[in-house]
Amino acid sequence: MDILYILIGLVIGAVLGFFLARHYMQKYLKKNPPINEQMIKAMMMQMGRTPSQKQVNQMMRSMNKYM
Repeated sequence: MDILYILIGLVIGAVLGFFLARHYMQKYLKKNPPINEQMIKAMMMQMGRTPSQKQVNQMMRSMNKYM
């Protein structure tokens, strides 16, 4: 019976830890986005393209879609 309590405690702890870590990472990424408009513009300029604002907005939307 004691082993059952230990296993249940481990499962609950793992699930709780997963959701807490997920919440923390989502909050962190909203505060500090990994890429912004200036980075997209610089990247496109390095590739030899002059990006329009429409292209930059489209890339930002696609990046935010997966976050």
